[in-house]
Amino acid sequence: MKLFTAALATETNTFSPIPTGLACFRARGYFKAGQHPDQMMHFAGPTWATRLRARGQDWDVVEGTAAGAMPAGVTTRHAYETLRDEILDDLKRAGKVDIVLLGLHGAMVADGYDDCEGDILGRVREIVGKDVVVGAELDPHCHLTPTMTDNADLLICFKEYPHTDILDRGLELVDKCIAIHQGKIRPVHAVFDCDMASMMHTSRDPMRGFVDRLLELEKSDPGVVSVSVAHSFPWGDVPEMGTKVLVYTHDDPAKAAALADTLGHEIIDFRDRLQAPYPAVPDAVEQALAGPTFPAVLADSADNPGGGAAGDSTFILEELLKRKVKDAVVGPFWDPVAVQLCEDAGVGARLPLRIGGKTSPASGQPLDVTCVVRELKPETIMTGLSGSPSRLGNVAVIDVDGILIVLVSTRNQAIGTDLFTQFGIDLGRQKLIVVKSSQHFYAEYSRISDRIIYVDSPGSVPRDLRVLKYKKVRMPKWPVGSDKP
Repeated sequence: MKLFTAALATETNTFSPIPTGLACFRARGYFKAGQHPDQMMHFAGPTWATRLRARGQDWDVVEGTAAGAMPAGVTTRHAYETLRDEILDDLKRAGKVDIVLLGLHGAMVADGYDDCEGDILGRVREIVGKDVVVGAELDPHCHLTPTMTDNADLLICFKEYPHTDILDRGLELVDKCIAIHQGKIRPVHAVFDCDMASMMHTSRDPMRGFVDRLLELEKSDPGVVSVSVAHSFPWGDVPEMGTKVLVYTHDDPAKAAALADTLGHEIIDFRDRLQAPYPAVPDAVEQALAGPTFPAVLADSADNPGGGAAGDSTFILEELLKRKVKDAVVGPFWDPVAVQLCEDAGVGARLPLRIGGKTSPASGQPLDVTCVVRELKPETIMTGLSGSPSRLGNVAVIDVDGILIVLVSTRNQAIGTDLFTQFGIDLGRQKLIVVKSSQHFYAEYSRISDRIIYVDSPGSVPRDLRVLKYKKVRMPKWPVGSDKP
């Protein structure tokens, strides 16, 4: 049995001012054919899962290019076509294969391509023909399109948000695609469109119980091959944006359609309970400082680099400085210029520094502070999704009147607590922990504090979708085009 695996993934915020070029893929992870490292990269789950499953087996595994970029704005045509064509050329050189396993995102948009994943899957299908099994692992924050489902035998989304199950779903994809190749499964699919868009935290109900039931359903009903929920990625202005349920059954299209319909209507019924409270910046800081226990974690959701924002907004930091808050940490704060200035000054230096507010109006105004450089570290790694490594670049930790700020040269969101702890910062002794993240921080930071506050801050990933100027999304798409907040 011969398997081919490759990956190309990024999440595109079409409202972000940051273009996604080849350098963005090199900054996060770009490995040519056969050069994937000996550890899982979160954008290439199927490649790592295939390696694990192939151990001790008489399989011929061909690994093509694996590339992933931090979410940002529209991918350049040059970057997309270059990486796509590398993967397709790798596939052609592999010759006849039995199974193709791809790590994709599902919400990648490039100049001239609203549906990059559909384009890739369609071209893969043209190369391998109809008899080869084609499967892909997707992020649930995807735009599930007919072109994608028509050209794949099996698509599986991560079920968890935070995405703690990347490897689990990758292994599931490998196992089920092998079963398809062996004739043990004959999957047919159905899609139900919920005509809505929402963030669905699986760390709490109603999604926690819903996902648990999906996992049990897949185990207990042999007729159900796979159930995925495409949560949506509302900051991508493409026609197919929205929440959808994808069901695969074993050779039973009526069952697939009925189950997708039932599950989709259940999501619609509880959609009002999906959103956590989001106080505005002053209210969120006031609530956090009121205690009674510390630390409190404030999620700067709208400036989440994991959603395509810059990670350099100053709104929350400005509020902390105005209130003269002590014992607080903020990070990761993207400011390569400030990092360079700190490196030039050296550890222990006290210097005036202008930080943040550089990328766009969504970043707020730059702040002029006097700081002490506490730590400097080159080429820093943080624990990322599902334990994969995540790059921060060169890091400078500065102290501004009792607030420790982790400045990074490589744009990234807060995921692992080692964002702070590797610099000797005791998070348990802080009053406030401000993270540039929407939800991926939760898996680690909820172990430190049960006081999680999602902040309705300004930024490129706004909570209120009605402020976005959609041009391509089919409307209405609750809550956009709806009177309901």
